[in-house]
Amino acid sequence: MTPEQQFSRWVKFTLILFIAMFGYFLIADIWFPQTPESTVMRVVTPVSSRAPGYVTHIYVSNNSHVKKGDLLYEIDPRPYQNQVDSARIAYQQATLDNQQIDAQISATRAKIRAAQLDAQNAGRDYQRYRTLDHNQLISRQALDTAYTTWQTSLQTVENLTATLNQLIISRGSHDNKNVLLQKYQNMLEDANLNLNYTKVRADSDGIVSNLQLKEGWYSNAGVAAMALVNNTPDIIADFREKSLTKTHIGTAAEIVFDGLPGQVFKASVVSRDAGVMAGQQDINGYLAAPQESNRWVRDAQRMRIHLVLNSGQHLDLPAGARATVQLYNSGNGISSLLGRLQIRLISVLHYVY
Repeated sequence: MTPEQQFSRWVKFTLILFIAMFGYFLIADIWFPQTPESTVMRVVTPVSSRAPGYVTHIYVSNNSHVKKGDLLYEIDPRPYQNQVDSARIAYQQATLDNQQIDAQISATRAKIRAAQLDAQNAGRDYQRYRTLDHNQLISRQALDTAYTTWQTSLQTVENLTATLNQLIISRGSHDNKNVLLQKYQNMLEDANLNLNYTKVRADSDGIVSNLQLKEGWYSNAGVAAMALVNNTPDIIADFREKSLTKTHIGTAAEIVFDGLPGQVFKASVVSRDAGVMAGQQDINGYLAAPQESNRWVRDAQRMRIHLVLNSGQHLDLPAGARATVQLYNSGNGISSLLGRLQIRLISVLHYVY
């Protein structure tokens, strides 16, 4: 074989190899795409007390595993216990005040009945005096005195009735809707709530991190004193838009983590983000600023999906751990086999880099 023939053969072989690789990557990018842009995310909850005070007890340390409801640390409860006692005394005093008003209402009603009887007697006396006056048997002064006594009795009834109404308004209802009792009941509930806030508990299962407390320190309300890292990981992966055209919820996947070389974890797609920051439009009053680019082929936009490991697989990696994700958009078949070969090759390469 002449050198020219050998060169021609190598050129043909190279062209065929290039076309085969181009076709492979074209098909792979749609039916079994892969991305190294994957990260383990965990929900991190800042933990703070809702009531300020001095820390008296700390029940956890950094990297402690806690369950939802576990006690993390405690604020000095004595000032808040005093508030509870004061609120309870105020509520009891309000109850006694209502009882006193009830007694005044009963006494006023009795006075009204007596005043009504006096007014009736005074009215009858006045009518008798009028009859005697027609017969000129009494003086005019006696008639005026009887009239004044009658009107005074009627006015006394009106005054006592007004006093009764004021007492009834002050007393309020006799059920749970009593305004005065509701006021002090709310104060008591708030005081008990603040007392409960002195015991800071975990809102979810997780791992304590960045603990910044010592016994005797003053803890401000709402200021984070530690972080609680959720046990459930959220694995995110960023793919080119074209790579996700065949991806849907439940699509099978396999994941290789940089920190666990040689291990391949089975997973599935659980959700896809509605968009990325580049597609977010802020209404700020300015005109649009179109993007300028001199490139003939621009970079493809990447979209984010979320994956979860299949049941029975435990992941003990910190938040921020990197990974490579292999999707299987076509299900089973030759593309699935090639995808498995790809991800397992990556898992072996992680021993090196």
